[in-house]
Amino acid sequence: MDLDQETLLTIQGYAKFFITLFVFVIFYSYAYSIYKRQKNGERDFEKYSDLVLNDSIDTKPLEPNKSDKE
Repeated sequence: MDLDQETLLTIQGYAKFFITLFVFVIFYSYAYSIYKRQKNGERDFEKYSDLVLNDSIDTKPLEPNKSDKE
């Protein structure tokens, strides 16, 4: 199979487009799932953002460990 340079560049262009489209869909579906979980009250992501400001050894954990739940 003998491919010339123009065919290889065309295949490379299509591959870049579909990879970019795939990454775009994955990123926005993840962002939407975070938004949906925040809206439903399933998880509060605001407290995770506060973790950056309140990061000391004396602060209590945000969520209990699995062993603490049982």
